[in-house]
Amino acid sequence: MGPWAFDLLILFRGFSMAAYEHLPIFKKLMDLAVFMEETASRFPRYHKYTLGSELRMLCHRALALVVEANSTAERYRVLLGLRLVLERIKIHLMIAREVRAYQSPHAFARATEMTVDLCRQNEGWIKSTAARAGKPEPNPRSPRP
Repeated sequence: MGPWAFDLLILFRGFSMAAYEHLPIFKKLMDLAVFMEETASRFPRYHKYTLGSELRMLCHRALALVVEANSTAERYRVLLGLRLVLERIKIHLMIAREVRAYQSPHAFARATEMTVDLCRQNEGWIKSTAARAGKPEPNPRSPRP
């Protein structure tokens, strides 16, 4: 570590943020983000800089939302936002399959499996948060009013 690292530790000593590295959803999302980094790097050039870039950005956004959800009192609202980001990831995965961007025949299946697992974990977190807050559980399938 450089001398600046010690300065950062002193600067953030009073800053408290809930630990998130232990969360199963964070670990799985980190796995997906790393997998998408590796997979998108093998996309054809056109798709690498469009679709691949968007998939990487969405994975990074989802990671940020998990950290935010674990550190805020507005957890319910943030988790609903995470639900939308995960749906966008699924849509982009399907587009990448349709345009044949994947170099490996199993990459789409693995990425989709990982994303569906993350959706399940997020829905469980939404349910437990809604139950604690006494909020009605939103139905992801119903149209918005």
